[in-house]
Amino acid sequence: MGIIAIQYQTANDSPLLVAFNREERISRSSQAPRIQSGRPRVVCGIDRKDGGTWAGVNQHGLFVAVVNCPKRSVPFEPRSRGLLCRELLAAKDAEEALEKAFQELSTGCYAGGNFLCVDRFSGGVAYSGDEVEIEKLRPGLHLLTANRLNDYNDPRQEFVRRLLTLQRLDSAVSFLAVASRTFSRKPDEYGKRGIVIDEQDFGTVSSMLLSLTERTQRSIMQYAAGPPNEKPYEDISALLRQVLSTERANRAAAAAKEAAAAAAATATTTTTTTT
Repeated sequence: MGIIAIQYQTANDSPLLVAFNREERISRSSQAPRIQSGRPRVVCGIDRKDGGTWAGVNQHGLFVAVVNCPKRSVPFEPRSRGLLCRELLAAKDAEEALEKAFQELSTGCYAGGNFLCVDRFSGGVAYSGDEVEIEKLRPGLHLLTANRLNDYNDPRQEFVRRLLTLQRLDSAVSFLAVASRTFSRKPDEYGKRGIVIDEQDFGTVSSMLLSLTERTQRSIMQYAAGPPNEKPYEDISALLRQVLSTERANRAAAAAKEAAAAAAATATTTTTTTT
């Protein structure tokens, strides 16, 4: 399970802002986000049981995350949703990731899951409950849980929406400040009006805050390795920026190669003309 808030293409300084509480069995161990081997470069956590992930960002600025959802007909031995989430991070953009998610989920090999695939330019959710569908994101604030995106009959989504909209979320600073308080909110004495889940065998096991900006060196990733009301968010932005800078370096190298080719072509033309 889990709950995700996405502030999309409306903040002045960050086209993509995300807050994500992961909810899982307490006994299921995982590795905190780090840069993974292979290409494209990816920063994500790893589920030690199956080797998949629940959320990550690749060098192209693509964010992918999964939250479990109900499904009536589940395969006897379903393939790991986390493995698919990790594979989707190999896509070059959100459109490619959504297409791949739709094709793979249509095989029926998975238990229910809602897959968020989004970058600065486009995004959407691939639903794989009883039906496989794609819903595109529009600019604005969105909430995703085991239910569909922006389900106004989901009291948890609506509670988070009310808390997040107490202030204007028009910048990365304002979103991250409000989201960190909201997603760290523990239930009251009656077990209500909280976001963090704390049950005997199941609960909030980690939390992530993310800001993907136009300028790589201003992008932010913070991670709480446990319930965020107990474990503080640690700044791991250096990992994110290192991954994102790979794409910038690739673009610069491609531009330099193109310029060199153009210069060589010009020199050849000049020599031929002179001769």
